Amino acid sequence: MFSVEAAQSEKDMALAGKLVEAHRSINEQLCKVIVGQREVIDELLISLFARGHCLIVGVPGLAKTLLISSLAEILDLDFKRIQFTPDLMPSDITGTEVIQEDKTSRERSYRFLQGPVFANLLLADEINRTPPKTQAALLQSMQEYHVTVGGRSYPLPLPFFVLATQNPIEQEGTYPLPEAQLDRFFFQVNIDYPSFEEEKTIVHQSTSARGVKLKKVLNAGEVLALQDIVRRVPVSDHVVDYAVRLAAATRPKNPGAPDFARKWISWGAGPRASQSLILGGKARAVLDGRFTVSIDDVRALAAPVLRHRLVLSFNAEAEDVRVERVIFQLLETVPQ
Repeated sequence: MFSVEAAQSEKDMALAGKLVEAHRSINEQLCKVIVGQREVIDELLISLFARGHCLIVGVPGLAKTLLISSLAEILDLDFKRIQFTPDLMPSDITGTEVIQEDKTSRERSYRFLQGPVFANLLLADEINRTPPKTQAALLQSMQEYHVTVGGRSYPLPLPFFVLATQNPIEQEGTYPLPEAQLDRFFFQVNIDYPSFEEEKTIVHQSTSARGVKLKKVLNAGEVLALQDIVRRVPVSDHVVDYAVRLAAATRPKNPGAPDFARKWISWGAGPRASQSLILGGKARAVLDGRFTVSIDDVRALAAPVLRHRLVLSFNAEAEDVRVERVIFQLLETVPQ
């Protein structure tokens, strides 16, 4: 039994080493088409290997679609994009049943036509532009990894990774995601404007005739194996304790919540937040070449994990307090 466990551990370490090398190669390939955004890329990869989904918030023109489609090409994953609009129906993304007639027997039967949700990597562009029933159809697929149509269940291809985008401006006529549905996203990744030098490089690259060929680094099977490795990374009790204390400190009715949390937060993060902190910490550790999770890993991921899970109060709005400030003070207050 010991030899079997030792062999499995050695195999895990070898796969973890492959993930470190793949991380370096993925960044190397993405640098050919994406300028800057290193933190954004790292957060997307952490979410992917932790088997989570991402909500990406950024203004138009920041290469969100290019980044995601390039990532799919590098990982050799099937990529599809859905442009969400107010008239989009659930069947437009999940698929629908059609009546098919046999040319010989003339017998009719139902046949399921798969929708664009049947992909490894799905870009849900401007998810807040579509009605709640269509949002719910996608979010069910994210949670359960299958689609139910006409009483039959159809499994989605694995790995299944959803990247939903939201535009922080032009909120008229949109359907904001409810907090319960926002909680299903592993991270909220914020993409900001590039620096002056980065924008110069972007302009030079995008207005030239150069062609870029991206090299495939992994495939779907290898991504699944690496996701399993991340799940098996050990984590000590004191790190789990810290993650749970951090999530609990956001709940204003919790006896241990700091005074500023009671004042500025209406609703805090649920158990999915502490789960995401630990799973994300595991993925971050392995990508960094370590096989154990530290408190620093948890702290580094506090912002993407918590920023979409906290509902700020009227007091925070009146004092112009942003969610990032609340998270920063939580990190300064919660003991390690």
